[in-house]
Amino acid sequence: MRRVQQVRKRLLQSLLRQTNLGPMIHKTRLPLLILAALPVAGCGLLRPKAVEPPVQIMAPLDATVALAPLAGQGQTAATLDESSRAEKVAALSNASGSERILGTTSVALGSPAEQGFWLKTSLVVVAGKGRVVLANGKSIAVDLLPVQGGSLLSLSAYRALGIGLTDLPEVTVYIN
Repeated sequence: MRRVQQVRKRLLQSLLRQTNLGPMIHKTRLPLLILAALPVAGCGLLRPKAVEPPVQIMAPLDATVALAPLAGQGQTAATLDESSRAEKVAALSNASGSERILGTTSVALGSPAEQGFWLKTSLVVVAGKGRVVLANGKSIAVDLLPVQGGSLLSLSAYRALGIGLTDLPEVTVYIN
């Protein structure tokens, strides 16, 4: 190791003699040392930020827990469904024989503010009368209304068919 240092020193001295930079290097040694140390001095500022611990996700609520209505304005599905018993019976009656199948679609609950028995679906392009049939065979007569996007079934139809309000059942759609 000492031998390597001696060789380096001799090479440096030889280089300085050949270029006549010896006196200049001695005068600029301190400023050069300072300039060389500056980039290293700021290394402590470049440390990566501490990683925050991940957010803890709460366990899902038990399905049997009843949540309080928001701001005391909650209403039950029965309160929102204004269809009469006679309307439900008529809608649930068997279909006529002049139907043709349009296809199947998954439905979501439509706006409770829109009363009646209806299905908004992209399977129709003009409004008409029809029927939806669940996989278990239950069916109901509905007004078929065109819409772009997903299919929506009215609150009255959901309740008459006994579908849970959060269910997304697949139905077969017929048109009269």
